[in-house]
Amino acid sequence: MRYLVFILSLFTLIACDNKQEKKKPEAAAVQKPKITKEFGIVTNDFQVVHDTIKSGDTFGGLLGKEGFDPAAIHNITEQIKDTFDLRDIRIGKPFTMFKDKKAPNGLKMFIYEPDKLSYYVIDLRDSIAKVSKTVKPITVKRRVIAAEIEGSLAETLNKAGAGPALAQELSEVYAWSIDFFKIQKGDKFAVAINEKYISDTIYAGVESIDASFFEYKGKKIYAFPFKPEAGGRAQYYDEEGKVLKSMFLKAPLKFSHITSKFSPRRFHPVQMTWKAHNGTDYAAPTGTPIMTTATGTVIQAGYTSGNGNYVKVKHNGTYTTQYLHMSRILVRQGQHVTQGQTIGLVGSTGLATGPHVCYRFWKNGVQVDALRQKLPNSLPMEAKYKPAFIKQMEPLKKELDDIANKKFNSSIN
Repeated sequence: MRYLVFILSLFTLIACDNKQEKKKPEAAAVQKPKITKEFGIVTNDFQVVHDTIKSGDTFGGLLGKEGFDPAAIHNITEQIKDTFDLRDIRIGKPFTMFKDKKAPNGLKMFIYEPDKLSYYVIDLRDSIAKVSKTVKPITVKRRVIAAEIEGSLAETLNKAGAGPALAQELSEVYAWSIDFFKIQKGDKFAVAINEKYISDTIYAGVESIDASFFEYKGKKIYAFPFKPEAGGRAQYYDEEGKVLKSMFLKAPLKFSHITSKFSPRRFHPVQMTWKAHNGTDYAAPTGTPIMTTATGTVIQAGYTSGNGNYVKVKHNGTYTTQYLHMSRILVRQGQHVTQGQTIGLVGSTGLATGPHVCYRFWKNGVQVDALRQKLPNSLPMEAKYKPAFIKQMEPLKKELDDIANKKFNSSIN
C-alpha cells in the first residue's frame, strides 16, 4: 500500500512539472531595427539634421558652429577645394548634417544639394576629409495629354497633372501663331511629351515635346519639332511643313490679359478725356519681363511724362514697335535685339493707372492695330528635307488625332 501511494505521488509531481513547463512563455523574438537610408548612407547610427543655407552662412562658418577650430576648418577646406567649390554655396539650398549620437558636436558628414539632380557628400570621419559628388538617376517617361481649356492654359494643364513648365514650353512653341490671352473655354489641345523624373519618382520638368496641336478659333494648329540638318537646332512646323515661327510674336508678354485695345476714341483714365488709343494694353504684375516681338535695333530708349520709361525698336524699313510704361529699361539706344529678348520690365511710369505695357505698332510710318495685322512668316522648309519630315510627322499626327478623338468624342457621348 505504501508503494502504491508513493508511485501515485511520483506521477502527480511529474504531471505538474510538465504543466509548468508548458506554461513557460516562449522567448520573445528579437526585433531588428528598421534600416533607413538617406543619400545612400545608413542613418540609424547618426543624428540627422536637415537645414537650408541662410544669408551670411559659409561652409567654414557652419563647421565652426559644430565645434571645429579655425585650424581644422582651414585643413578641411584645403583638402576639398579642388573637388567642391565653396563659393557655390547659395542661400536657400538644402544641406544635411550626420552627427554622432553620443557627441553633441560630433559632425561626421556634411551633405550639400546645389540642385535637385545632384549632391555632395563631405566625409569628415577620417583625418583627411573626402568629398564625392553623386548625380541622381534620371528617367524619362512619355505620355500624351488631351484636354479642353478650362480657365487658363496653366490651370488646364495643372488639372491634367502636368507641371507649370509645360505651359511655358507650349507658349513658346505657339508664340507666333496663338495669342494665349485670347484662348477660350472649350478650345482643345493635345500634346505628346517626354518628362524627366529623379530616381523614377520626383518630377523634374519637361525633357521635350514630340508633337502637339491646338484647336484655336475653330482651326487645328499642329506643331512638330524637326531638325533639317543633323546637329542643327529644331524648329516647329505644321503638318504641311510650314514653319510656325513668324517675324513677329503675338504679344510682348508671355502671360497676361488685354485691358485696352487700339481705338480711334477711348476715354483716358488719367487725363479724363476722350482721345485715340494707338496701342494695345497688356496688364501684368510690376517686374514682368517685356519682350521685343521681333528682331531689330533700338532707336529710342528713354522717358517722357506720358510714355514713362519706354523703348522703340525698328525691325526693318516697314515695321517699328514701341513698349511703354516700363518700371525699368534693360537695353540702350543703338543696341541690336533679337526676337523674344527681354528689353524691359512692366511698370506704371508715365500716364498709367496700374502696371501694364502699352504695345504700339507702326507699318510704313503709320500707327496701326497690331492685332489686325497679317504679319510675314519666316522662310519655309526646303523641299529636300520634306520627305524626312513627313516620315517623322505622320505617325505622331495619327497618335495625337486618335487620342484626341477618343478623349473628346467620349466626353460628348
